Amino acid sequence: MSGPPRRRLRAARPLALALALVAACGEPAADPAAEPPAPLALPQQAAPRDVAVLEVAGLGEVRFELLADLAPQTAGHFAKLAEAGFYDGTTFHRVVPGFMIQGGDPNTRDRDPRNDGQGGNDRTVPDERPAVSHVRGIVSLAHRGTPNSGATQFFILVGDARHLDGQYAAFGHVTAGMDVADRIVAAPRDVYGRHGPEERPLEDVVVTRVRIERAKPGAVP
Repeated sequence: MSGPPRRRLRAARPLALALALVAACGEPAADPAAEPPAPLALPQQAAPRDVAVLEVAGLGEVRFELLADLAPQTAGHFAKLAEAGFYDGTTFHRVVPGFMIQGGDPNTRDRDPRNDGQGGNDRTVPDERPAVSHVRGIVSLAHRGTPNSGATQFFILVGDARHLDGQYAAFGHVTAGMDVADRIVAAPRDVYGRHGPEERPLEDVVVTRVRIERAKPGAVP
């Protein structure tokens, strides 16, 4: 499952290689001289939102509200998988400092790191593109670079990535535990892909459990 492409490659790499890699990810090449779009504020909701809680072994919890009012199919899909125990025991298989951490691949439960990032399930989600900025703390659904191909993998942004706006379904917003995400993204990683995909942590960062805390009717948001 393809995750989001980086905004820009290292300056030392040739431009042709950069464009080739961007094309391979199925994403349009951004014009570096173009003005960034105006910030989009995260809309508030009158009623409280459900909250997903990721319990990460040895590090703590990441809590994020589910934006079911903005991306109902994606948020509902994630919650259903979580309540069925789908994410329990998976790992964060891709970490990119200053950018994001990615997880949700069932392949990460096995002892072969070479297939990490390639798994999901057969139930995909129709594309939703809510008007939400991809900034630090946003949780979004990964996809394969083709329409309606999002399945189970997700990523949490640790830095702003406005170039992803309108290309991925932002369905969550971290309310607590960004310090945990920052520790995950700082984990030593396999930058050359010697033992699996590039940018995989050398030591497994395990999500022991994902639970959903349903909002109580009538509660104050």
